Amino acid sequence: MRLTEFVVKDAILPQLQADSKQSAIRQMVGSLKNCGKIRPADEEAIISAILKREELGSTGIGRGVAVPHTKHPSADAIISTVAICHEGLDFESLDGESVYILFLLISPPDRPGDHLRGLETITRHLKNDDFCSFIRQATTTQAVWDLLQEADESHI
Repeated sequence: MRLTEFVVKDAILPQLQADSKQSAIRQMVGSLKNCGKIRPADEEAIISAILKREELGSTGIGRGVAVPHTKHPSADAIISTVAICHEGLDFESLDGESVYILFLLISPPDRPGDHLRGLETITRHLKNDDFCSFIRQATTTQAVWDLLQEADESHI
């Protein structure tokens, strides 16, 4: 599975301004809604589902990265967005460090394999120090998208 198959380019937030985990998640889900990938009527339920998942344990996996995710019945297919928070964000990460790179993933509940493949694809790339360094420096949607395409092509 390739990042560019499920990341929604127009929903990328290269200059996220958030002061809390909830604010970041709300903005990312809102971005997917604004692109027409989430129905407005489903927005709050999706946010609640992601926050409920966060209660089980932070998806701030360390090294400045978080991957909030959920399965939701309103999703027709796996979708994702990326946000860069240049100032850093307290995401209650496992390593206690601030988060700078966020990948939010939503998938249909009846396609658990897609959900796992999406998470695996994201985390595989986020283990690459060069990928993280470059994406963290990106300041435009196109710059983030170019890095996602490059990662897909090189199968980092």
